[in-house]
Amino acid sequence: MNSTDCFPNATVCTGTSCLLTESDFNRTLSVILSAVLTTLLALVMFSMGCNVEIMKFLDNLKRPWGIFVGFLCQFGIMPLVGFILSVAFNIHPIQAVGVLIMGCCPGGTASNVLAYWCDGDMDLSISMTTCSTLLALGMMPLCLFLYTKMWIDTGTIKIPYDNLGISLVALIVPISVGIFVNHKWPEKAKVILKIGSITGVILIVVIAVTGGILYQGSWSIEPKLWIIGTIFPMAGYLLGFFLARIAGLSWHRCRTVALETGMQNTQLCSTIVQLSFSPEELNLMFTFPLIYSIFQFVMAGLFIGSYYACKTCSSKTMAELTESNNSKTESQSSHHYKENGGYNQQED
Repeated sequence: MNSTDCFPNATVCTGTSCLLTESDFNRTLSVILSAVLTTLLALVMFSMGCNVEIMKFLDNLKRPWGIFVGFLCQFGIMPLVGFILSVAFNIHPIQAVGVLIMGCCPGGTASNVLAYWCDGDMDLSISMTTCSTLLALGMMPLCLFLYTKMWIDTGTIKIPYDNLGISLVALIVPISVGIFVNHKWPEKAKVILKIGSITGVILIVVIAVTGGILYQGSWSIEPKLWIIGTIFPMAGYLLGFFLARIAGLSWHRCRTVALETGMQNTQLCSTIVQLSFSPEELNLMFTFPLIYSIFQFVMAGLFIGSYYACKTCSSKTMAELTESNNSKTESQSSHHYKENGGYNQQED
């Protein structure tokens, strides 16, 4: 944003960006937002744990190839794609951190629902979501350390690893409690899962509304962020699918890995960003999780729509082939009947 386009109460930092001064109202609202986001996210994570059946989860761990492929996609492909896009479009380093955090975030309950809609492997989907959420505790800081080194060494940015670590460790408790509840009271866990899904939608709305009030400067979004937000999830879906196929997974497991790779937990990303960074930094990075959230659902809709289109065409082709074979069989039977003078030959 140019200095002439800044808000009246903004403080111009450079010729291309400006920051709004933080009022007492904004400071209070920021504290309230952090508390609300933490509470709602804990409920979402709790409901996600309620979706995990211990025996099926352990069974998938005994056959870990699918989970391992998902791990490579989640913490190998996504952060790398995020870094390449950030460098290619030359975005601000702190915005690049937001892109990388999004790339390191695990899938959420939405990926499990979408896997169900496209006839995916539900057990693998839930197991991948659970494993990636737990592994994010170590992999997110590691990926940030590796990919932000070029900016940290020049003193451009500083990563608050302590805040990140606290936010990630706090996720383990509600997930563990949710798994226990599902094991002990499976019927109640189903109700909690539905409540958690609704809470996830509410969480996105709360983030968008309060973020718009708190970080007004962040809504002057550069076109580059919109482009990255469009390419990033699409790359996740496509690369996840092809890597899974190269690894020899079945078609329905490939669809599952693709959705788990491209569909990120944007609520988790927004909460981590809100709890870990200063208001000045949030003015630059707060909107990207919302942009990604929009386009990951758009791309997922196209992905699932393409699947059903292929499924319909395949069904029609099979039906036509079956009808053709039946007609051919009837024709051969009729010809054989005429050759024998209208009598069926039967062996005594």
